[in-house]
Amino acid sequence: MTEELEMIFDEFKSSSEKTLAHLDSELIKVRAGKASPGMLSGVLVEYYGAMTPLQQVANVNTIDARTIVVQPWEKLLLNDISKGILNANLGLNPQSNGEQLIISVPPLTEERRRELVKRAKAECELAKVGIRSQRKDAMDMIKDLKNDGLSEDLVKGAEEEVQQITNGFIRRIDVIFENKEKDIMTV
Repeated sequence: MTEELEMIFDEFKSSSEKTLAHLDSELIKVRAGKASPGMLSGVLVEYYGAMTPLQQVANVNTIDARTIVVQPWEKLLLNDISKGILNANLGLNPQSNGEQLIISVPPLTEERRRELVKRAKAECELAKVGIRSQRKDAMDMIKDLKNDGLSEDLVKGAEEEVQQITNGFIRRIDVIFENKEKDIMTV
């Protein structure tokens, strides 16, 4: 195969891997009943007039499967962090002990678990759409090479290769969803 085709395949694989990495970061935010520092990854805190990610102003840890502890680097930030967590609309209620915030993660109801599975499925579908869009881009580049004189056999082989790569990424997304669904539905 030509160098151009190899570059197309590499670019397609690279962008698809980035799509999967983004999917992973989105699914971390879909909580599965267990406390996780990642649950607070989208929380912004007002810090000297600027909205700052929580992880840049405090340590976030779990002490058990149901409790998250937020230890601010400056005690004056306790109220701002608490406000940021409440504004993030995560359904969490932080309690301050003067030194740190303690967040008890409530157990999930069956209805809430089903909602979270739907949200995880929607994120996975978005990732699949992204992979398919990247496949289209790769196919368009292959067609451009065909117009530049690439043989029919090489074009057909390249298109089949792109489809096989696509199928592999779609299967990976399906496995990721199955694992997340199992994680969410496990009581």
